[in-house]
Amino acid sequence: MTTGPVPFVDFRPHVAAHRAEIDAAIARVLDSGWFILGPECEAFERELAAHFGVADAVAVANGTEALQLALEALGVGPGDEVVTSPVTAAFSAIAIERAGGTPVFADVDPATVAVTPESVEKAITPRTKALMPVHLYGHPVDLDPMLDLAQRKGLPLLEDACQAHGARYKGRKVGSLGPLAGLSFYPTKNLGAFGDGGAVLVSDTRYSERLRRLRNGGQSRRYYHDEPGINSRLDELHCAVLRAKLPHLDAWTARRRAIAAIYDRELADGAVRPLGEQPYAQSCYHLYVVRSPRRDALAQELHDKGIGTLIHYPVPLHLQKMYARLGGKVGDFPNAEQVVGEILSLPMYPELTDAQALAVAAAVRESR
Repeated sequence: MTTGPVPFVDFRPHVAAHRAEIDAAIARVLDSGWFILGPECEAFERELAAHFGVADAVAVANGTEALQLALEALGVGPGDEVVTSPVTAAFSAIAIERAGGTPVFADVDPATVAVTPESVEKAITPRTKALMPVHLYGHPVDLDPMLDLAQRKGLPLLEDACQAHGARYKGRKVGSLGPLAGLSFYPTKNLGAFGDGGAVLVSDTRYSERLRRLRNGGQSRRYYHDEPGINSRLDELHCAVLRAKLPHLDAWTARRRAIAAIYDRELADGAVRPLGEQPYAQSCYHLYVVRSPRRDALAQELHDKGIGTLIHYPVPLHLQKMYARLGGKVGDFPNAEQVVGEILSLPMYPELTDAQALAVAAAVRESR
């Protein structure tokens, strides 16, 4: 089967399909002459909150700062620890440090590459101030036992939902189950801007006012700074573009799930092991990840056939150079260390055609 090269991601058909809506949104902002914290931001926040079924949403400059400001709003500061996953984008842990805290890692379930309640509980110390499980690859963490643990320990739970727009846990949209959740609108995300962007989803409105202060230099009103904050404002152009794209998110999620179903069916012969979907979950398939003991050879063979792949993520955070100061060593988290040597992400985006997905699967099978 030949379909030509299959890139890991291709934004061109995505933009082309929605160009008229996007152009109209950009023109609306240009014509308004208002570019920061204006009507587009206010409308986007309302529409985003309604889409996720939460009380409020606070738009910020990127996903890292969404997590950082959410942690600050939850009271995390110097000397505090936040338990999270060692298998995630490093920006999850960076957000903890930018809030003044220290990331503490917990091992993952090999079936989902998500932290387990048991491993998180072992990582809790008297200095723990919050739990931050990551809905990795668009697949929800098993949240009920995690929320039970948080309640039992008297700790807030922040959902890192930066990769999970549209995922559901037991029928409920991810991002709506804890008091706060962080989203990223990096261009490759299921709801992506044309640059960086992020938001904090707010289920507990006690945090709304402070989040809006923190993103805008700690100002309660213009030029009146009540506390230290940062400059993390999502501009009107991004908000307008995201407003144009948000109504399509459910359809894009359905298409991603249809592509995943093709991969599931075509790769059921055991050539690789797809991570799959747990009974409690409805993944939004931000990424479609498989495991193979010969991952590097497989990636090279697919590259040679013009098929793009990536590894999310090749080095667990406790073994990253920047966290050597935390004393992490090989053997600390055996599940995490094993899976990062086997995981490979296959092409996954709504505009991927059935023929392309079939071609990718065929190339994977032929690589044995």
